[in-house]
Amino acid sequence: MMQPSIYLPHGGGPCFFMDPPADEPARWVAMGDYLRNLPSMLPARPDALLVISGHWEMKKPTVLAAARPGLLFDYYNFPPHTYQLTYPAPGAPDLARKVRGLLAEAGIESDEELKRGYDHGIFIPLKVAFPQADIPILQLSLQAGLDPAQHIAIGKALAPLRTQNILIIGSGLSFHNLPALGDPRACVPAEAFDRWLTDTLCDGPIAEREAGLAQWSAAPGARVCHPREEHLLPLMVAAGAGTGEAGHHAFSGTIWGKPVSAFHFG
Repeated sequence: MMQPSIYLPHGGGPCFFMDPPADEPARWVAMGDYLRNLPSMLPARPDALLVISGHWEMKKPTVLAAARPGLLFDYYNFPPHTYQLTYPAPGAPDLARKVRGLLAEAGIESDEELKRGYDHGIFIPLKVAFPQADIPILQLSLQAGLDPAQHIAIGKALAPLRTQNILIIGSGLSFHNLPALGDPRACVPAEAFDRWLTDTLCDGPIAEREAGLAQWSAAPGARVCHPREEHLLPLMVAAGAGTGEAGHHAFSGTIWGKPVSAFHFG
């Protein structure tokens, strides 16, 4: 079974498991609905999930190879109950070995970690999308330096996993400038960058996509949306894993009036 590769928005902190915000009660509703509907968009139930989160960076691409990872509550100043959430999804040590083998074949050095837990870029959106927590998960780190071309290359190396019924997920947020979230002056550049993403990933020539993504910081509004690009780099892995395939704009929503999107390949 051939699975797609996906770039999805993972929200803000434990947003899907809190009372709606009084100033914008529908802020996370559409995004939560997209995540809940994600399984129905897939050709079959995946045998495993390979997930790249914007919340883990290592010197080398690193796999979380533990058989039973815990949770890393790497968000702050949220209600106490959000630190009691559970998501006991099994790890995927066998997949970790495959991932490292594919990276090695592509000339990419990698590493493994056994003690870290799933960060909230993993367990928060997946608890919404796959609440049974019964699909094995392998988390893969970003590579320090945040070179977009290198992350596209990582995705290309991992693309063969899709033919083995493994779903590749880049978990981030297409607008990630926390100080600007409530600033209306950021709305216009955010809209321009979202249009650029859609044009580049879905509407423009596929042969030019990777070159455009490698130069993403030159796009309209790019640095307003991403003063630091760790939440965009999971997209590069997903796009690399979907090389040669048209992108699909699978979700479009807003938070604080700023557009956020999900993109699927394949």
